[in-house]
Amino acid sequence: MAPPSGKRVKGTQIYRPFIYGTTARPFDADTNPKPPGVPDDHTHSWTVFVKGIDDVDITYWLRRVQFKLHESIPNHVRTIEGTKGKPFEIHETGWGEFEITMKLYYVAESGEKPQTLYHHLRLHPYGRTEEEKEAMRLSGDDIISWTYEEQIFNEPYDAFYDILTSGAFPVSSGGGGGAKGGGKGGKSKDKDDQQAQQPQRSPGGVLDRSAMIPLTNRPGQPFSRETEQVEIQKLKDALVKVEELTKQIAEDVQQKEARLRGLRADAGIKA
Repeated sequence: MAPPSGKRVKGTQIYRPFIYGTTARPFDADTNPKPPGVPDDHTHSWTVFVKGIDDVDITYWLRRVQFKLHESIPNHVRTIEGTKGKPFEIHETGWGEFEITMKLYYVAESGEKPQTLYHHLRLHPYGRTEEEKEAMRLSGDDIISWTYEEQIFNEPYDAFYDILTSGAFPVSSGGGGGAKGGGKGGKSKDKDDQQAQQPQRSPGGVLDRSAMIPLTNRPGQPFSRETEQVEIQKLKDALVKVEELTKQIAEDVQQKEARLRGLRADAGIKA
């Protein structure tokens, strides 16, 4: 691929949030019947994907995704070209878990080399503890294994910078619409043009071509400022526990050192 023309925007770093992962569901006669032709030993249907936060379009910076599945799966290397407004995804069935390789190819204007991600397909409830696994079992039939990620573009080329930022900011409602003459028809046309230029928002309020994430969680959308605050609180709680343990350990050390000094004194051993 030939390098893009133009200069890089120095001192600028732009990031765009996105999600990748898998969603699996066990076959069930009532809720998820096995389609005709699926092998008898296949126990789940599953989907692997790369998509925008709150399902916003990301094809303006991501051109295609190559998925490398397990070699036992027919046509195990598949390339999905970007379609505006739709995720990069593959639907499959199977019985075993394995690591999936995802290679991201960016739009030509970016001049960026492909990036590789790795994700473990989850078909069964998982977690760090049995309590977490049980909570996943009780949450529903879907086994969700999603990862929030941020794609960083460091000093992008000016043409790519324009692509990344176009449409990310609402048009000002004040003057400066550029209309001249002040006629009624001119004002109406200017208003229509401004409405047409307004950036699109997702159901969660995320502006098109922006780095925004939703303020709150919604069904099927677990990543938001609300999630962020929950994770921050977890870190704060963990820090408090670490500080308490550190204090307790320090007190235990002091007690043992005092005990050791006493034993040395009783034995007539000089410190």
